[in-house]
Amino acid sequence: MADLADQIFTTVKETGQQGAPLYLRLKKTIEDAVQRGIIGPGDALPSERDIALKADISRVTVRKAVQDLVKGGVLIQRHGSGTFVAPRMDRVEQSLSRLTSFTEDMARRGMTVRSEWLDRGVYPPSPDEMMVLGLSAKELVARVSRLRIADDTPLAIERASLSTAVLPDPEAVTTSLYMALEKTGNRPSRAVQRISAANLGEADARLLDVPAGSASLRIERISYLATGRVIEFTRSIYRGDAYDFVAELRLGGSEAIGDGQ
Repeated sequence: MADLADQIFTTVKETGQQGAPLYLRLKKTIEDAVQRGIIGPGDALPSERDIALKADISRVTVRKAVQDLVKGGVLIQRHGSGTFVAPRMDRVEQSLSRLTSFTEDMARRGMTVRSEWLDRGVYPPSPDEMMVLGLSAKELVARVSRLRIADDTPLAIERASLSTAVLPDPEAVTTSLYMALEKTGNRPSRAVQRISAANLGEADARLLDVPAGSASLRIERISYLATGRVIEFTRSIYRGDAYDFVAELRLGGSEAIGDGQ
Protein backbone atom coordinates (compact mmCIF):
# COMPACT_ATOMS: atom_id res chain seq x y z
CA MET A 1 0.00 0.00 0.00
CA ALA A 2 2.87 2.38 0.75
CA ASP A 3 4.30 1.76 -2.75
CA LEU A 4 0.90 2.52 -4.25
CA ALA A 5 0.71 5.74 -2.28
CA ASP A 6 4.14 6.73 -3.60
CA GLN A 7 3.17 5.88 -7.19
CA ILE A 8 -0.05 7.85 -7.16
CA PHE A 9 0.65 10.90 -5.11
CA THR A 10 4.19 12.01 -5.93
CA THR A 11 2.61 13.71 -8.96
CA VAL A 12 0.28 15.92 -6.91
CA LYS A 13 2.71 18.83 -6.81
CA GLU A 14 3.88 18.24 -10.37
CA THR A 15 0.44 18.39 -11.97
CA GLY A 16 -0.22 21.05 -14.56
CA GLN A 17 -2.99 22.53 -12.41
CA GLN A 18 -0.51 24.60 -10.43
CA GLY A 19 -3.01 27.40 -9.87
CA ALA A 20 -5.76 25.07 -8.63
CA PRO A 21 -6.47 24.37 -4.95
CA LEU A 22 -4.56 21.39 -3.54
CA TYR A 23 -7.68 19.27 -3.10
CA LEU A 24 -8.55 19.68 -6.81
CA ARG A 25 -5.00 18.72 -7.81
CA LEU A 26 -5.21 15.65 -5.58
CA LYS A 27 -8.65 14.79 -6.98
CA LYS A 28 -7.30 15.03 -10.54
CA THR A 29 -4.31 12.83 -9.63
CA ILE A 30 -6.55 10.09 -8.24
CA GLU A 31 -8.88 10.28 -11.26
CA ASP A 32 -5.89 9.98 -13.61
CA ALA A 33 -4.59 6.99 -11.64
CA VAL A 34 -7.96 5.26 -12.03
CA GLN A 35 -8.18 6.06 -15.75
CA ARG A 36 -4.63 4.79 -16.40
CA GLY A 37 -5.28 1.60 -14.47
CA ILE A 38 -2.73 2.27 -11.71
CA ILE A 39 -5.59 1.42 -9.38
CA GLY A 40 -8.51 -0.58 -10.71
CA PRO A 41 -12.11 -1.38 -9.76
CA GLY A 42 -12.28 -2.82 -6.25
CA ASP A 43 -8.76 -1.70 -5.28
CA ALA A 44 -8.43 -0.05 -1.88
CA LEU A 45 -7.18 3.51 -1.70
CA PRO A 46 -4.35 4.23 0.76
CA SER A 47 -5.55 5.69 4.05
CA GLU A 48 -6.07 9.42 4.44
CA ARG A 49 -3.06 9.47 6.74
CA ASP A 50 -0.79 7.78 4.18
CA ILE A 51 -1.97 10.06 1.38
CA ALA A 52 -1.46 13.17 3.51
CA LEU A 53 2.06 12.11 4.49
CA LYS A 54 3.17 11.16 0.98
CA ALA A 55 1.68 14.25 -0.68
CA ASP A 56 2.68 16.54 2.22
CA ILE A 57 -0.82 17.97 2.55
CA SER A 58 -3.39 18.06 5.34
CA ARG A 59 -5.85 15.26 6.01
CA VAL A 60 -8.67 17.81 5.62
CA THR A 61 -7.51 18.41 2.04
CA VAL A 62 -7.37 14.67 1.39
CA ARG A 63 -10.83 14.15 2.85
CA LYS A 64 -12.34 16.87 0.65
CA ALA A 65 -10.81 15.38 -2.51
CA VAL A 66 -11.97 11.87 -1.60
CA GLN A 67 -15.51 13.01 -0.77
CA ASP A 68 -15.77 14.77 -4.14
CA LEU A 69 -14.72 11.55 -5.88
CA VAL A 70 -17.22 9.52 -3.86
CA LYS A 71 -20.01 11.89 -4.91
CA GLY A 72 -18.84 11.61 -8.51
CA GLY A 73 -19.01 7.81 -8.40
CA VAL A 74 -15.26 7.31 -8.91
CA LEU A 75 -14.74 5.97 -5.38
CA ILE A 76 -16.96 4.20 -2.87
CA GLN A 77 -16.63 4.07 0.90
CA ARG A 78 -17.49 1.07 3.04
CA HIS A 79 -17.98 1.72 6.72
CA GLY A 80 -15.21 0.14 8.72
CA SER A 81 -13.39 -1.10 5.60
CA GLY A 82 -12.04 1.98 3.82
CA THR A 83 -12.25 3.66 0.44
CA PHE A 84 -12.22 1.70 -2.83
CA VAL A 85 -12.28 2.35 -6.56
CA ALA A 86 -15.88 1.97 -7.72
CA PRO A 87 -16.70 -0.89 -10.08
CA ARG A 88 -16.92 0.12 -13.72
CA MET A 89 -20.43 0.24 -15.11
CA ASP A 90 -21.34 0.03 -18.77
CA ARG A 91 -23.45 3.10 -19.48
CA VAL A 92 -26.92 2.65 -20.89
CA GLU A 93 -27.67 4.78 -23.95
CA GLN A 94 -31.32 5.63 -24.54
CA SER A 95 -32.73 7.44 -27.53
CA LEU A 96 -35.02 10.40 -26.90
CA SER A 97 -36.73 9.92 -30.27
CA ARG A 98 -38.53 6.66 -29.39
CA LEU A 99 -41.31 6.12 -26.86
CA THR A 100 -40.53 2.76 -25.28
CA SER A 101 -40.77 1.25 -21.82
CA PHE A 102 -37.83 0.48 -19.55
CA THR A 103 -38.58 -3.22 -19.92
CA GLU A 104 -38.45 -3.00 -23.73
CA ASP A 105 -35.24 -0.90 -23.67
CA MET A 106 -33.38 -3.38 -21.47
CA ALA A 107 -34.71 -6.43 -23.33
CA ARG A 108 -33.24 -5.08 -26.60
CA ARG A 109 -29.87 -4.89 -24.86
CA GLY A 110 -30.13 -8.48 -23.65
CA MET A 111 -30.27 -7.37 -20.01
CA THR A 112 -32.24 -9.13 -17.29
CA VAL A 113 -34.83 -6.79 -15.84
CA ARG A 114 -36.68 -6.86 -12.56
CA SER A 115 -38.49 -4.36 -10.37
CA GLU A 116 -38.89 -3.75 -6.67
CA TRP A 117 -42.32 -2.31 -6.05
CA LEU A 118 -42.36 0.83 -3.93
CA ASP A 119 -46.08 1.55 -4.30
CA ARG A 120 -49.12 0.33 -6.24
CA GLY A 121 -52.25 2.00 -5.01
CA VAL A 122 -55.18 4.35 -5.53
CA TYR A 123 -55.14 7.80 -3.92
CA PRO A 124 -56.77 11.24 -4.02
CA PRO A 125 -54.85 13.20 -6.65
CA SER A 126 -52.25 15.82 -5.82
CA PRO A 127 -52.63 19.32 -7.34
CA ASP A 128 -49.98 18.46 -9.97
CA GLU A 129 -51.77 15.21 -10.89
CA MET A 130 -55.11 16.99 -11.13
CA MET A 131 -53.67 19.64 -13.44
CA VAL A 132 -51.69 17.32 -15.74
CA LEU A 133 -54.18 14.45 -15.93
CA GLY A 134 -57.26 16.69 -15.99
CA LEU A 135 -58.79 15.17 -12.85
CA SER A 136 -61.28 16.70 -10.45
CA ALA A 137 -60.79 16.62 -6.68
CA LYS A 138 -63.45 13.89 -6.46
CA GLU A 139 -61.64 11.52 -8.84
CA LEU A 140 -58.87 9.12 -7.88
CA VAL A 141 -55.41 8.53 -9.28
CA ALA A 142 -53.53 5.25 -9.67
CA ARG A 143 -49.87 5.40 -8.68
CA VAL A 144 -47.29 2.86 -9.77
CA SER A 145 -43.84 3.39 -8.25
CA ARG A 146 -40.89 1.04 -8.49
CA LEU A 147 -37.15 0.66 -8.50
CA ARG A 148 -35.99 -0.53 -11.93
CA ILE A 149 -33.08 -2.98 -11.89
CA ALA A 150 -31.11 -4.35 -14.85
CA ASP A 151 -28.57 -7.17 -14.44
CA ASP A 152 -28.80 -6.67 -10.65
CA THR A 153 -27.85 -2.98 -10.90
CA PRO A 154 -30.46 -0.43 -9.74
CA LEU A 155 -30.75 2.12 -12.55
CA ALA A 156 -33.89 4.17 -12.05
CA ILE A 157 -36.82 5.04 -9.82
CA GLU A 158 -40.10 5.47 -11.69
CA ARG A 159 -43.20 7.06 -10.19
CA ALA A 160 -46.13 6.97 -12.64
CA SER A 161 -49.58 8.47 -12.13
CA LEU A 162 -52.66 7.63 -14.21
CA SER A 163 -56.38 8.15 -13.94
CA THR A 164 -58.20 5.20 -12.39
CA ALA A 165 -60.49 5.35 -15.44
CA VAL A 166 -57.47 4.08 -17.37
CA LEU A 167 -55.85 1.93 -14.68
CA PRO A 168 -58.50 0.98 -12.10
CA ASP A 169 -56.29 -1.71 -10.52
CA PRO A 170 -52.56 -0.80 -10.22
CA GLU A 171 -51.90 -4.32 -8.93
CA ALA A 172 -52.63 -5.53 -12.48
CA VAL A 173 -49.28 -4.09 -13.58
CA THR A 174 -46.83 -6.93 -13.07
CA THR A 175 -44.03 -6.14 -15.53
CA SER A 176 -44.34 -3.37 -18.13
CA LEU A 177 -46.85 -0.57 -17.54
CA TYR A 178 -47.05 0.07 -21.29
CA MET A 179 -47.84 -3.58 -21.98
CA ALA A 180 -50.67 -3.40 -19.44
CA LEU A 181 -52.00 -0.24 -21.09
CA GLU A 182 -51.71 -1.81 -24.54
CA LYS A 183 -54.09 -4.59 -23.51
CA THR A 184 -56.82 -2.03 -22.87
CA GLY A 185 -56.03 0.08 -25.95
CA ASN A 186 -54.52 2.87 -23.86
CA ARG A 187 -50.84 2.67 -24.75
CA PRO A 188 -49.48 6.21 -25.35
CA SER A 189 -48.40 7.15 -28.84
CA ARG A 190 -46.30 10.20 -28.02
CA ALA A 191 -44.82 11.98 -25.01
CA VAL A 192 -43.15 15.19 -23.94
CA GLN A 193 -40.16 14.83 -21.60
CA ARG A 194 -38.37 17.41 -19.50
CA ILE A 195 -34.89 16.39 -18.29
CA SER A 196 -32.94 18.17 -15.57
CA ALA A 197 -29.85 17.46 -13.48
CA ALA A 198 -30.13 17.04 -9.72
CA ASN A 199 -28.23 15.65 -6.77
CA LEU A 200 -29.81 12.65 -5.05
CA GLY A 201 -31.32 12.94 -1.60
CA GLU A 202 -30.60 10.28 1.00
CA ALA A 203 -33.73 8.17 0.42
CA ASP A 204 -33.41 7.95 -3.37
CA ALA A 205 -29.63 7.47 -3.17
CA ARG A 206 -30.16 4.53 -0.83
CA LEU A 207 -32.55 2.92 -3.32
CA LEU A 208 -30.09 3.41 -6.20
CA ASP A 209 -27.15 2.19 -4.10
CA VAL A 210 -25.06 5.34 -4.55
CA PRO A 211 -23.88 8.00 -2.07
CA ALA A 212 -26.24 10.82 -1.14
CA GLY A 213 -25.52 13.86 -3.27
CA SER A 214 -24.59 11.79 -6.34
CA ALA A 215 -25.54 13.14 -9.75
CA SER A 216 -28.86 12.05 -11.24
CA LEU A 217 -31.16 12.83 -14.15
CA ARG A 218 -34.72 13.77 -13.28
CA ILE A 219 -37.23 13.16 -16.04
CA GLU A 220 -40.81 14.39 -16.07
CA ARG A 221 -42.85 12.77 -18.83
CA ILE A 222 -46.39 13.51 -19.97
CA SER A 223 -47.69 10.87 -22.39
CA TYR A 224 -50.61 11.17 -24.79
CA LEU A 225 -52.98 8.93 -26.72
CA ALA A 226 -53.34 9.45 -30.47
CA THR A 227 -56.51 11.44 -29.67
CA GLY A 228 -54.45 13.99 -27.73
CA ARG A 229 -55.72 12.89 -24.32
CA VAL A 230 -53.11 12.82 -21.53
CA ILE A 231 -52.74 9.23 -20.36
CA GLU A 232 -49.67 9.18 -18.09
CA PHE A 233 -47.73 11.51 -15.80
CA THR A 234 -44.39 10.01 -14.76
CA ARG A 235 -41.53 11.42 -12.70
CA SER A 236 -38.37 9.33 -12.84
CA ILE A 237 -34.88 9.53 -11.40
CA TYR A 238 -32.00 7.91 -13.30
CA ARG A 239 -28.47 7.31 -12.05
CA GLY A 240 -26.17 9.92 -13.57
CA ASP A 241 -23.26 7.48 -13.73
CA ALA A 242 -25.19 4.89 -15.72
CA TYR A 243 -27.41 6.65 -18.24
CA ASP A 244 -26.86 8.69 -21.38
CA PHE A 245 -29.84 10.14 -23.25
CA VAL A 246 -29.21 10.67 -26.94
CA ALA A 247 -31.18 12.82 -29.40
CA GLU A 248 -30.65 13.12 -33.14
CA LEU A 249 -30.94 16.71 -34.38
CA ARG A 250 -31.67 17.67 -37.98
CA LEU A 251 -31.43 21.03 -39.69
CA GLY A 252 -34.90 22.23 -40.59
CA GLY A 253 -35.76 22.87 -44.26
CA SER A 254 -36.47 26.57 -43.84
CA GLU A 255 -33.25 27.21 -41.93
CA ALA A 256 -31.20 25.28 -44.50
CA ILE A 257 -32.63 27.38 -47.35
CA GLY A 258 -32.10 30.60 -45.45
CA ASP A 259 -28.45 29.75 -44.79
CA GLY A 260 -27.80 29.28 -48.49
CA GLN A 261 -25.47 26.33 -47.83
